Amino acid sequence: MRQDFPITRRQMLQHAGTGLGLLGLAALVADADDITPPDPRNPLAPRPAHFVAKAQHVIHIYLNGGPSQVDTFDPKPLLTRYAGRMIPAGNLTTERPTGNALPSPFRFRKYGRSGIEVSEIFEKTAAHIDDICLIRSMYANTPNHEQSMRLMNCGDERLSRPSMGAWINYGIGSQNRNLPGFIAMCPGLPVADTSNWRSAFLPGIYQGTHIDTRRTSVNDLIENIRNPWVSRTDQRRQLDLLAELNRRHQEPRAEDAGLEARIQSFELAYRMQMEATDAFDFSREPQHLRDAYGSQVQGRQLLIARRLIERGVRFVQCYHGDVQPWDSHDNIEANHRRLGREVDGAIAALLTDLKRLGLFEETLVIVGGEFGRTPAVELAGGRPAMGRDHNHWGFTIALAGGGVKGGYVHGATDEFGYRAVENRVHVHDLHATILHLLGFDHERLTYRYAGRDFRLTDVHGSVVRELLA
Repeated sequence: MRQDFPITRRQMLQHAGTGLGLLGLAALVADADDITPPDPRNPLAPRPAHFVAKAQHVIHIYLNGGPSQVDTFDPKPLLTRYAGRMIPAGNLTTERPTGNALPSPFRFRKYGRSGIEVSEIFEKTAAHIDDICLIRSMYANTPNHEQSMRLMNCGDERLSRPSMGAWINYGIGSQNRNLPGFIAMCPGLPVADTSNWRSAFLPGIYQGTHIDTRRTSVNDLIENIRNPWVSRTDQRRQLDLLAELNRRHQEPRAEDAGLEARIQSFELAYRMQMEATDAFDFSREPQHLRDAYGSQVQGRQLLIARRLIERGVRFVQCYHGDVQPWDSHDNIEANHRRLGREVDGAIAALLTDLKRLGLFEETLVIVGGEFGRTPAVELAGGRPAMGRDHNHWGFTIALAGGGVKGGYVHGATDEFGYRAVENRVHVHDLHATILHLLGFDHERLTYRYAGRDFRLTDVHGSVVRELLA
């Protein structure tokens, strides 16, 4: 396009910005190997961390709804002694009325050389306890699902903030140019739905790609992954035309990050057609391995998660189920036992598989929910419901691989399991530690928006160095 001189400073910057944007687009569409070479012009290219990273990938096994710490990883024998009686220190304020102490219906026993006690509903996972770090002193701010899930996933309870996966995708980039850097698998949608994997004010290319794992066919898992009416050659021609039209539209709007993200999303979707279908096709795994993971949704999700990080995807979230399955307000024995059966064997198989493939040390595995549950029984109409209310005062998160200290218990709740009292770890501290394991100073991984430098941990958080191997 001819430009008469002189040009204004604004016009010069617009044209320079557009040129850089086109260079980035060219890097995306160029024929190359699946693994992207370092290229600062490509928003998904791998980027150097602040310091040497222990972890390269994250698999977040999200037990949405809030598993009970006193029925899984934090045994409290005093609950049996006080069964049916009020807890001496009194009940803390949670979402609903609670009554007397409710002992765990599950048997705990010691596992491994470390002798850490774990509930029978996670007995297969417990076989790996010497490689697992338990944080028994987690706490959050509120006893509500929506707020606590946003805090766990996005670092803020109320406001629209980028998710942890989006921050990691933005910070470290992707090792595979044909797959998204952040994938969220859930059979349905969790509470607060897509806000859990949003990019918010970060460029849209970093948001999570949701996969509804209720579907089993590869072509159904990723909607519209193939075009049955147009060949790939014709799709390429259409995309080239679309890129040219977008380029012309973008020239006077060089500062529009959303437009650049839209262009990149079209290109990524085109490239995904081959590799995504391969990554999600777990039928290519040997039968004995599929049997180890199990045929239920959780087994399929975790096997796919392993296949994704094996291909360079940075962050994979696996939600247990639709809405909040671990939300056991009544009949906790039956509910938690069933949920444990669904995920316990799959977690154990994942850890074994990561070790077999040499991926365990570079993959951080996180297991937990948005909060825990009360040691006192929930009351429904004044009567015990034999379940537990939400408890943000104290709960447990399990970590494995990726540079964390195995066979280690950090912190403690009080003698009844109500409140974190020793070496307390807030969700912001957990996020700071996760970023540290990935090679980032959480105070320096920022994005400027609306005149402020934002970060995942807001203005909070400290790295829990005792967790590091």
